[in-house]
Formats: sequence, C-alpha cells, structure tokens
Amino acid sequence: MEKKLFSGIRPSGTLHLGNYFGAIKNWVELQDQYQCVFEIVDYHGLTTPFDPETLCPEILEMATGLLACGIDPQKSILTVQSYVPEQTELAWILGALTPLGMLERMPTYKEKKAQFPDNLNLALLSYPVLMAADILAYKTDAVPVGEDQDPHLEFTRFIAERFNKRFGETFPLPQTLKTEAPRIMGLDGKSKMSKTLNNYIGLFESQEEIDAKLRNAFTDPKKIKKGDKGHPEKCNIFALHKLFSLPDLVKTIEKDCRAGNLGCVECKKILAQNIALHFGDMRVKYEELKQKPEEVKNILIEGAKKAREIARKNLQEVRKKIGVR
Repeated sequence: MEKKLFSGIRPSGTLHLGNYFGAIKNWVELQDQYQCVFEIVDYHGLTTPFDPETLCPEILEMATGLLACGIDPQKSILTVQSYVPEQTELAWILGALTPLGMLERMPTYKEKKAQFPDNLNLALLSYPVLMAADILAYKTDAVPVGEDQDPHLEFTRFIAERFNKRFGETFPLPQTLKTEAPRIMGLDGKSKMSKTLNNYIGLFESQEEIDAKLRNAFTDPKKIKKGDKGHPEKCNIFALHKLFSLPDLVKTIEKDCRAGNLGCVECKKILAQNIALHFGDMRVKYEELKQKPEEVKNILIEGAKKAREIARKNLQEVRKKIGVR
C-alpha cells in the first residue's frame, strides 16, 4: 500500500521564494512517491490577527499558486482545512488526552505569545493539537517539515502513541521526512524571507518587479562600489545566485566579485533575469488559472470530498474506540 503524506500551508496569499524552496518544490517531487494530502490550513490562520474580508481571496490565491507550481489534483489531494470538519472533531478528542503544560512549553506558543501579547487565545495554545489532528486524520506515515516544526511532529507522535496505548492500535506514528530545503533569507539580509516583513520576492512577479525589489536588497556591507573587492560568502544576493544561476555563471560571478570587476547593480540585474526565467512557465500557468477561479474552487471542493472520505472512516474508528458510538 502506498504510504500517506500530509503537509499544510497557511493562506498568506502571495507565494514567495521562501515558500517555494522551503516546502512547495519538495511537495511537487513527493507526489510521485506518496499518496499526498496538501491542505491550505485556514483555521490555523485564525490563531493570530486576521482579516475576514481577505481570508477567502487569500485561500483562492494560495490554491492558484500551488497549482501553478505543479501540485497535480490527479496525483494528490489539494483542499482547505475548514472543508474537512472531521479534523476539528478529532482535535477535540485528542485535546482530552493532551497535558496542558506540554502545550504551554511549545516553542511556537512562546514565540506567538511574545509577538502578539494582546491576542492570547485558546486556539493559539491548542494549535499543536489541531496540527496533530490534521496529520492523524489521514493516518499519515510521513510529514515533510522544517527544523522549526520538529517539536510539533514530536508532539503528534506523543499524542498518537498515548491514544494507541489507551484505546488500542489506531494511528501510525508519522515520521519526519527531512527534505532538502535551503533557508531563504529576506532581502533585508537579516531575517527569513516573509510576506509579513515585506522582504520577499513573489514567485509570479515580473522581471521588472523583481529588479525593482533587488535594487535595495542587502549585499556585502564592505563592497560599496564597483572596484571594491567583495566577499560573496557574506552576500545574500550571491546565495540566491546559487539557486537560480547556472554553475559556470556562479563561478564567474564569485571570481569577478572577489576581484572587484563586478558591481552589485549588474549582479542584481543578472539575478532578476534568472529568477524570472526560472519561474517563467509557472507564471504563465498562474496567469491562466487566475482567469479560471471557479475551476480552482472546484479542485478544492473535489479534494475535500476525497479527503473527507478518508478522514470520516478514520474518525468513525476513533469514535468507536473512545466509546461514543
């Protein structure tokens, strides 16, 4: 039997380079190796301040972007968390088995507590429980995660094992799937690329838009002008070249930068061209899908039907084991 994989992404709207290299590129490749459920986790987005006017458009924008990147509804299930109520019911059941102190010690809760001190809420505290339910609702075998999500997957295994010991073998213990995911720094050179920090390059932006954003991007602080000898290892622009430029060009850029023969302005222009070229086909598909919002919505609805079929069966088993059926 084909192993199951689950992964989710918040509906933040515009996809950027960090999203792509951190998750989506791997999702596209994993579709041929696993039975995949990819979910736009809108309920997780309610744990921090949100705008109800923009939530639905952002879900649609996220779905459009994922499809343009290569998520194939013929291979995988693509849906929205709120379309599958079985996951939230399972979260309530798992919550009855969850030690409160464990949730209070989760790194994400501490981080968000500091970030949004006026928005502490039950959903934020129980975020890991819903995440565990998202995963366990499909009896998932593998979850591709970054290092910052490791504690959540450890929690999921803990709660699955606790349920199994009390009510009998039910859930597999989902394994961490470590995939190649370079950390993409933002254009400020200080923080991870983020839409919130406005230090991002969107996947579907034109070469002109990318060029404009790169113009003010942080580079080697000791290279002020062309002629100054640079230090590519300290430059975020060079790190991006290694992702988007051909190996021979990367070597030339490194050599010319160190020698002072290549200025930052020209270096950034080359990068903008190569980023736009890399995502060219995806950008065309994205623009086509933008003209077909009903088609995208139907893909999410059909995905929900398939997801609910799996989750409903597993939830029925859980209900019987805990004695409510």
